Amino acid sequence: MNIDMIKIFKVIFLGIVEGITEWLPISSTGHMLIVDEFLQLNASKAFKEMFFVVIQLGAILAVLGIFWGKMFPFQFKDKKMPYIRKDVFSIWFKTAFACIPGAAATILFDDYIEARFQTPLVIAVALIFYGIAFIQIENWNKKRSPKINRLSDITWQTAFIIGVFQVLSIIPGTSRSGATIIGALLIGVSRVAAAEFTFFMAVPVMFGLSALKLIKFGFHFTGSELLILGIGMVTAFLVSIFVINFLMSFIKKNDFKIFGWYRIAVGILVVVISLIH
Repeated sequence: MNIDMIKIFKVIFLGIVEGITEWLPISSTGHMLIVDEFLQLNASKAFKEMFFVVIQLGAILAVLGIFWGKMFPFQFKDKKMPYIRKDVFSIWFKTAFACIPGAAATILFDDYIEARFQTPLVIAVALIFYGIAFIQIENWNKKRSPKINRLSDITWQTAFIIGVFQVLSIIPGTSRSGATIIGALLIGVSRVAAAEFTFFMAVPVMFGLSALKLIKFGFHFTGSELLILGIGMVTAFLVSIFVINFLMSFIKKNDFKIFGWYRIAVGILVVVISLIH
């Protein structure tokens, strides 16, 4: 195994970036690609393409840990047969239904998008465009009350519409959570319910994407590659725990506009840096 401390520090930094940006609606993939432009991980292109996706499994494990009580569809009482929680099963079925558009788009266009759209300019445009969208939608929402305040109130139709919006996230810089939340807010879902449904959708989506990337990569890892992947996932897991708790507390009292302004600022910065280079 041949790996130096500088590479380990780079991987830890990428794990921190992933843990922060996966759950805030600011685009984890966009930030990871931007960071790699300036703090390049010395690895093959095929490994990095896989790493930037599979590292997100650490963030997903954090979600499962925090929301296990809401996500696990069985309840055990006094060592008897498990009690089936029909409301949780209902949310999972709606989640699976909502994932259909995104899964189809990924299977059909993932390689095409990877080859042509993973550029700083595309990421910058997506960051700025959806940053403006967040600000405008939140300004609009000041004049109306949410139609759906609880996760359990999300209907099949609402779930599918949110899933259609998630298709937008195949463009780097959009943000999977950002696209989901924008769609939810537009059709009258409260911020808290939108965020919770985003967490539910992230579980099958990220496990599916990771499986596709691992199959494409081929499971032929060197010792150093396994170490890099493990460090990145553990770092993303630990950071995600803090970020998820922060986000759920933040949106109970605040809107998403601050993330919109952040996206615009980062997008402009990327454009400026790209022009200088």
